Amino acid sequence: MKEAVLDGSETPRLETTETDPPPPVQAKRRGTDWWGEIKGIFWLILVVLGFHSFIAKPFYIPSESMLPGLRIGDRLVVTKFAYGWSFVSPTIPNPVAIFNSVVLHRPEESWSVAIPFMKGRLFGSLPTRGDVVIVTPPGTHNDYIKRVIGLPGDRLEVRGGVVILNGTPVKRGAVHDTLIPVDTNSPCKEEDYPGARETLGDGRMMCRLPTITETLPNGRHYETIELGWSPGDDYGPVTIPANHVFLMGDNRDRSADSRFELSQLGLGGPVPYENLGGRAEFITFSLDGDANFNPLTWWGSLRANRAGTSLHPATTN
Repeated sequence: MKEAVLDGSETPRLETTETDPPPPVQAKRRGTDWWGEIKGIFWLILVVLGFHSFIAKPFYIPSESMLPGLRIGDRLVVTKFAYGWSFVSPTIPNPVAIFNSVVLHRPEESWSVAIPFMKGRLFGSLPTRGDVVIVTPPGTHNDYIKRVIGLPGDRLEVRGGVVILNGTPVKRGAVHDTLIPVDTNSPCKEEDYPGARETLGDGRMMCRLPTITETLPNGRHYETIELGWSPGDDYGPVTIPANHVFLMGDNRDRSADSRFELSQLGLGGPVPYENLGGRAEFITFSLDGDANFNPLTWWGSLRANRAGTSLHPATTN
């Protein structure tokens, strides 16, 4: 800036001097916008639940009713839009059930809130024979996974373990063996599969299960387990009502399905198509049951060659 100074005369002169710049203005620190954080989490949860309800959701295989194709520990993608949407489609979390299961370790039927039955489906369509579907048994809010065998109008019965559709036995191939590696999630218990355990030459423990390829009238085929006589080997005949489907597990002698009453943890006969929650598409990954909360154990627990396996049955031309 310019200053006026005297140099011995009466006439002042201007001299340039430098001054320090003004100190920077300190920005006022703001606290966490907790309300904004809560709104962000709310919208994120809403988007996830919307995706689960109307597009697709993950599904965990909890039982061996769909052996040999599906094993305990498999994680799947299930599309929710394949048959349209019904009262079982929305995913509404139940905080009480989640708390009881995670914190108190109490068994709960489901982490979701059940919606009362409503007839019909939005943009509804029937599945294709042979589809693997998620189903909620009438009067419950559990999720089962089964295969579509019978469609509306079919006359279905089972005799000696052979499915008969409209008077014609479903084609079955010769008995052959399927080897399933024994692990924590696939223990191959003696009481379930007598004499099935064996050790290979390289030391691996396997579960050797007798298998039959079943081919439906539309040419779609898949593997089923045949363990000998079981209570579900003789059933019907029944005529499947309109907008109902008949579902069976591939592990025929270890599956509670449409052949069994609800009191026997089955599906109680043909199931209304409103109770279908979606179609199983493919396996994302599979765990052998040895992993825990330590992420370092996850990689070693992955089952090889399971990821990406399609759950759509092949078709014979």
